[in-house]
Amino acid sequence: MTSTLLEDQRTVWAVAAFSFLLFLIGNLPWQLDDYDQAKQAYTSLEMIKEGRWFYQQTPHERVATKPPLVGWVSAGLFALTRSWEVSWRLPSLLAAIALAVLLFRTASSAYGPIAGLVAFSAFGLNLLSPRLATLVRTDMPLAFVIFLIGLLIWQKIEKQEEWKQRDRVYLFSLLTIAMLIKGPIVYAFLLPGIGVFEWWRRRHIPMDCSHGAVSPCPSSHDERLDTARRLQGAWSGWWPWLASLAIFLLWVTGGFLFQPGFFDEVVMREFLGRFGETIHRPKPLYFYLPHLVHKFAPWTVLLIAIAIFDLASRRWRIGTAFRAISPNTFWLFCWSLGGLIVMSLIPSKRVDRIFPVIPPLCLLLAAQVSSGVGSLRRPDAPSRNAWRPYLATALVFAILFTGGYATWKVVTGYRDHRDALAIFGRDVRREAEARHWRYEAVSAKDEGLLLYLRKTHYIEPDRAIAEWNGGNLDALVVSTEKAPRLMPQLRGATVSQLKSSDRKKEQGTDYTLITP
Repeated sequence: MTSTLLEDQRTVWAVAAFSFLLFLIGNLPWQLDDYDQAKQAYTSLEMIKEGRWFYQQTPHERVATKPPLVGWVSAGLFALTRSWEVSWRLPSLLAAIALAVLLFRTASSAYGPIAGLVAFSAFGLNLLSPRLATLVRTDMPLAFVIFLIGLLIWQKIEKQEEWKQRDRVYLFSLLTIAMLIKGPIVYAFLLPGIGVFEWWRRRHIPMDCSHGAVSPCPSSHDERLDTARRLQGAWSGWWPWLASLAIFLLWVTGGFLFQPGFFDEVVMREFLGRFGETIHRPKPLYFYLPHLVHKFAPWTVLLIAIAIFDLASRRWRIGTAFRAISPNTFWLFCWSLGGLIVMSLIPSKRVDRIFPVIPPLCLLLAAQVSSGVGSLRRPDAPSRNAWRPYLATALVFAILFTGGYATWKVVTGYRDHRDALAIFGRDVRREAEARHWRYEAVSAKDEGLLLYLRKTHYIEPDRAIAEWNGGNLDALVVSTEKAPRLMPQLRGATVSQLKSSDRKKEQGTDYTLITP
């Protein structure tokens, strides 16, 4: 019965529909008050309203620390849709859907339909993907581009095709896109795995094995090295990596020359500060491992369980297992583990930063459970059919666990009025449009307030008083803390009934609208 369930096409459609539904609702009610979403959203707003296309600021007028590519995409989408909510969230949503579909097609083609379902489910039914799918951040687009690069390498290794100039141009394009999304962090997720794979390939592949399997090799070192060159590796050559870095450095150089404060904010604080313990709060070396086990459950448990059973069937001979592994599967292992280890070595940590290791882990899991997993399984080990009840159990658990968590987040979000400030900003815009008010926002801590009001700058209290008394303003958005101090100095001002709903203390300050 489990085989029928896992192979039924309706199961794939059901999992796809449920996963995409989680992608859509995972961040409801939509707001920009956490995870630095306001900073990312502000870049595209500033592009459209002020024409700052290459170097942007934050809502509090500090230098924006991310390259502008995702902001360009959002600005282009706004030109088409005229909706900021859609244009801010659509890049991540489209990247998430594209990643899920690409994982399914790749795993199904290489390892069979059940493996394709497992890879698709592992990506869609965890605690990270639905959260990031509509979050106004660069994590999902970056993960998509990194996966395209790793997949290109995987295809070269699997098909034993040489790197051609066309492939290098494609790689250069992808690396450049990744650089303009989030900078050289793409290197941390790919280069360690490439280095380990190339070392392994040159060390273990025998000359007489044209299909790439690994076994003891009596050939000389020179013969093995020649074979390793003929059996295609993960390394494409230097120029795609250096040329894309040069383009990124060109953007950095422009920041040095034309953007005051760029060096301190971007280079010292955002980049070099990640490697220290003074600017960003450091986390322990093992920080990502328990979070990955939790956020990627139950698929991490399945990955570990299959690996343990395989090693037990080999009487715990790890060297034998690695000698039997196929090159394309070993690349998935290097790719996933290399990125995780390097990111763990960086003192500054946050759970969403390791999301790019999730897609290769999904493909590695597909390789483990597939019929072509001879690279991980001996003939006397449990057959793939023996794993199918466990796969079905994992799938059902993932649906309940991920669906339950997403439902809880959405329900508590609406119950706690997590979008109170967003609703307040929308109501202010509607009222101002209906009454043709000229309005501004007095400086406040909440970065999202400017986005909700569709403004690009706060004004200081003294200027607000001068503009109001000079007849240049019809309404002011003020925090409830500052309103009592401002009211006596504003001629003819009254406090409107339009206020942000009571927010919890950890959510920030409440705001009110001052009108004539």
